[in-house]
Amino acid sequence: MPDAFFAKSTRKRKRSTTGEGPSTSKKPARSQGKPSFASGTKGKKPTSKPTRTRDEELSDETHDDGDGDVDDMDLRAPDVDPNAYESAEEDEDETPAEKRLRLAKLYLDGVKQGLGLAEGEFDAAEIDRELISSRLKQDVMEHSGKIHLFVADSYDLSNTPTLRTRGHKFSATAAVASDDARWLYTSSKDGTIIKWDLRTGKKSHTFFKVRPTKQEKGKGKARAEPSQELKGHTDEIWAIALSPDGRLLASGGKDRRIGIWDVEKNEWVKGFGGHRDSISALAFRKAQPTSTTPIQLYSGSFDRSLKIFDLSVMGYIETLFGHQAPVLDVDALLRETAVSVGGRDKSVRYWKVPEESQLVFRGGGRSGWEDILEGKDLEDNMDVDADGNARERQRKKQNGGKTEEKFIEGSVECVAMIDESTFVSGGDSGSICLWTTQKKKPVFTQALAHGMDESQVETEDMDIVRKPRWVTALGCLRYSDLFASGSWDGEIRLWKVDAKLKSFSRVGSIPALGIVNSIQIFQCPQATVSQFTWASKGQSDGNRGTEINGHETNKHSRTKSASSPSAILVAGIGQEMRFGRWVQKKGEGVLNGALVVALQARTSGLSSSSS
Repeated sequence: MPDAFFAKSTRKRKRSTTGEGPSTSKKPARSQGKPSFASGTKGKKPTSKPTRTRDEELSDETHDDGDGDVDDMDLRAPDVDPNAYESAEEDEDETPAEKRLRLAKLYLDGVKQGLGLAEGEFDAAEIDRELISSRLKQDVMEHSGKIHLFVADSYDLSNTPTLRTRGHKFSATAAVASDDARWLYTSSKDGTIIKWDLRTGKKSHTFFKVRPTKQEKGKGKARAEPSQELKGHTDEIWAIALSPDGRLLASGGKDRRIGIWDVEKNEWVKGFGGHRDSISALAFRKAQPTSTTPIQLYSGSFDRSLKIFDLSVMGYIETLFGHQAPVLDVDALLRETAVSVGGRDKSVRYWKVPEESQLVFRGGGRSGWEDILEGKDLEDNMDVDADGNARERQRKKQNGGKTEEKFIEGSVECVAMIDESTFVSGGDSGSICLWTTQKKKPVFTQALAHGMDESQVETEDMDIVRKPRWVTALGCLRYSDLFASGSWDGEIRLWKVDAKLKSFSRVGSIPALGIVNSIQIFQCPQATVSQFTWASKGQSDGNRGTEINGHETNKHSRTKSASSPSAILVAGIGQEMRFGRWVQKKGEGVLNGALVVALQARTSGLSSSSS
C-alpha cells in the first residue's frame, strides 16, 4: 500500500478550455494541441514527435532535485548579453573542454562587469579569492534552491526606524511592498486598497470599493456570481499579492473574485471567478517573468481548493484539490511548487505542479481519542478551555513537580517557505513548526511562541481563562536563516534557523500593537533606503514614534556607519483578525494599517555562505 506522504491527486484537475494560458503540467494542452513548457525547458521547443515521446522529454527536463552537475547549470551573469554565449567564436570542431573554458572566461568577464570593476583597478589574486569565489558559490546555491544567506545575527534591533500608515476605516488584512522598495499596498475589511509612497510615507492612490447589484448582495444560493463588468471588489478584501516585476497586484476576499490591478496605471485589468467561496490566500511565483517563464498566481479559497492562473495571458490554468477544510494561507518561491495550509484539516500540503503530485504533512498534537486507546486517564491529564481546545497536562518530576501545559493544535493558520524544501507553519496552539520535504513530522517545534493570553470571564468556576496566542502570520527572508512571526502580544518576533536546518531560536522582537495579519521581509538596496525621509528624521525617541501627515514615524539619530538598512519588514496590522472577530485589540496606539521596519545591519554588508 503506498504511503500517504507521497500521495498523488486522484481527482481529475480542471483545465482551461479556452486555451488562454499555457499549462504548467507535463501534458500537452488539449485546446490547441500545443505543448506546455515548464521552467526547466530553458526555452527549447520539443520537435514534432508522438505524444508519449514528447511527454517523456518534458518530464526529464523538468526534473530538478537541486543536486545536478555544475556543468549543467546556467552560471551566466545577469548583466551579460545572452547572445554572447552563442558568439561566432564557437567552432564545430571545438571539444567540450574547450567550450567550457570559453564559457567560463565569458562568465568571469560578466562578473567583472557586474561588479563595476575596470582593468587595472584590482589584483587578480584578490578577485580569485574573494569576488569570483563568492559569486560562484552564490550562483550555485541560488540555482539549487537551498538556503544560502545567513544574516539573522547581522541586524541591530535596538533602535530600528519604523513607519506606520493609517487610512483604513476598518481592520487592515494585508500589506505588501514592491521588491524595489518604491511602493507599499495595504488592504482592509472596508473593501479598499491604498497605494503608498514608501519614500515619503504618503498616500498615492486609493482603489475604492464598488457597489454590488441587489442579486449579488444575496446570501447562500441566492447570491449571484459577481459581474465581470464591475471594476473593483464589492466586499471585504482578505489577501493581496504583488507580481515579481511589481506591475500587477492581485487581490481577493469575500466577493469570491480575484481582482488584477495594473499598479503602474492605477486601473483595474481583469476579474477572475471560479472559486465557489471567499478568497483567503494569494501568492505569486517569485521567478521573474520571461518568454518561457509565465507570471503564475496561486489562489486559495474557503471552497477547499487552490487555483493557478497565468497572468502573462490573463488565463486560468488548473485547480488543485486535496484540502478538507478552507485553505487559509499559501506561499511559493522560484520553482513551480507551492505550500498551503488547510486550517481545521490540520494539514500542510506541498504541491509539485509539473509532476501533478503533492506531499501531505499532518500538523496538530495528539487527540484525546488516542489517549483512550492507550488506556490513559483523560480526566487527570486533559482539560478543555473556554474555546473547546483540548489541553494536555503532564507532570515533570525533575522540575519540582510543576505542571507543563501542552495545547493540541486544532487549526494550522499560516505558512511560509524558507527555501525550496524547507518551510515553517503556525497555528492556534501557539506553536511554530519547522518542516522539510524529507520527513513527515516537524523537524523542530517551538511551543507557545508568543506566550499565553489571559482573559477575564464571568463564570462561577473560574475567573481567568488562559489560552495560547495564535500564530497569525509568518514571513521569511527568501533563502535565508531569518523569519518572523506575529500574533497579538504587542510585538513581532524574529527567529534564526540554524545552519543545519534542525532548529531555530529567537533573536529579537519589534514592537507592534494590534493583531498582525501578514508579514513580508525582503532585501533592499542601500541607495534606495537612503531616500526614505521617515528613516532619517529627528533624534532618538525610542520606537514610539509620532504622527506626521497621516502616517507615523519614529524619530532617531543615525550615524553614517549604520545608516543603510539591508532588509525591510512589512506587516499588515489591524484591530481584528482578517477572517473574523474572535480577537479584538482596540486601544491607544492600535491602528489599522501597515508597519514598515528598516532592519539595519551591524556590519557593512550581508554575509552569505552555503549550508
